[in-house]
Amino acid sequence: MNLTLLPTEIRKIPTFAQKLTMNLTLEGKNALVGGGSAGIGLSAAIELSKLGASVTLISRTESALKEAVSLLDCSSAQQHAYIVADYEQPELLIESVRSELSGSVFHILVNNTGGPAGGPLINAATSDFTRAINNHLLCNHLLVQELVPGMKQEGYGRIINVISTSVKEPIEGLGVSNTTRWAVAGWAKTLAGELGQYGITVNNVLPGYTNTSRLEEIIVKRVSASGLARESVVQNMLNSVPARRFAEPAEVAAAVAFLATPAASYINGINLPVDGGRTKSI
Repeated sequence: MNLTLLPTEIRKIPTFAQKLTMNLTLEGKNALVGGGSAGIGLSAAIELSKLGASVTLISRTESALKEAVSLLDCSSAQQHAYIVADYEQPELLIESVRSELSGSVFHILVNNTGGPAGGPLINAATSDFTRAINNHLLCNHLLVQELVPGMKQEGYGRIINVISTSVKEPIEGLGVSNTTRWAVAGWAKTLAGELGQYGITVNNVLPGYTNTSRLEEIIVKRVSASGLARESVVQNMLNSVPARRFAEPAEVAAAVAFLATPAASYINGINLPVDGGRTKSI
């Protein structure tokens, strides 16, 4: 059997993919990072800046944003910035972004914000769902609509959503979060199919237990609900992780940064757990 590769013109291989097999540079790229003043968002912004991207952070607290920007790697070719905006008000958020960006082209969008409050799903109020959908799905969607035209123009786009391993296995006590994360995962998978032809990829990073304020919130709630000592709750959580430790934000950020690079050009529509092996499903 003779196998003949199609001509390059027909295969539509991007120029960078023809020349480089492991291109990790983001020089000349602009990135917009949600929740960028702390935790996984800040760590992702730092990693993107290390690879050469100019990074704009979004968060609600200006003082925290100023401090976060000061932590980013900065060469003469990089220009970092921030936007003060609240994810609980999608329309106002996108107005702030549109005003601050002033038509700038962004190649990378990291959708990331704090998770919904915990609690049994049966006890959730409709307002809990509305808030969660606003924060996660609607803000993500409006930001994508705002940035995709520029990504199409450049022939390069990376949309990376930081969500949760709950899209593979629902997490007990996080009913609203489980529900909302699945909605975001379905939204992202659909977009991946629609945008792939333009050189734009859409992927989800699924953090496991990570040393952030969100993890502390979960631990406190489990202590309250179980009546166990904090040490016991923490040990039970660690026992469920083959790595026997919690992740550091930088470890999740490394996955985000890789998916933003040219090297990840053919990775599209995936859910990538970064959880030390805790997720048991395939």
